[in-house]
Amino acid sequence: MYQFISKANLPTVHGDFIIHAFENEHGQEHVLLSVGLPSTDPDKIPLIRIHSECLTGDAFGSLKCDCGPQLNTAMQMIQAHGCGAILYLRQEGRGIGLVNKIRAYALQDQGHDTLDANLMLGLPADARTYEMCEIMLKHVGITKAKLLTNNPNKLAYLQELGIDVVERVPLLVGVNQFNAEYLAIKGARMGHFIPSEVKISPKI
Repeated sequence: MYQFISKANLPTVHGDFIIHAFENEHGQEHVLLSVGLPSTDPDKIPLIRIHSECLTGDAFGSLKCDCGPQLNTAMQMIQAHGCGAILYLRQEGRGIGLVNKIRAYALQDQGHDTLDANLMLGLPADARTYEMCEIMLKHVGITKAKLLTNNPNKLAYLQELGIDVVERVPLLVGVNQFNAEYLAIKGARMGHFIPSEVKISPKI
């Protein structure tokens, strides 16, 4: 059973959000950050981001992925838009967990790509699920949205839930020399909407 637990104000460096806490039947906790929801303006379509937890990128600023920049950019964009949400799902390492993610990192250090590293450990390329999204979106009254993503699976899943995704908004940020190959692999082998050649930020 998936259920809403509580909510509170959350001031951040990007602006003020409402943080909503949810829990599933296994006690796993997820949160949603919202701005301007439920919307009272039928013409204002919420901007949403489904973001899976990445301790190394979100908290430690790892350059091996683009997760931290994606999260921060999504928070900034939703604040600027004035109406939207981030669905922060606790499924580290594309669902394989933190320890297995570090094991996969070790294989990547040996020259294997992000997909092969998972498979060499006997793990799926992507073990994430999105069941929690339905109760989260219903909780804040979202039936129509603009989706911040490069992942076609997230787009398809929201459409299966009956959410009218009126626009996919690309989110290609934080590219650097440590993650350019990782992003290219996601485009070439995992079907993400990523150009075959990604442009590295001059800031890194």
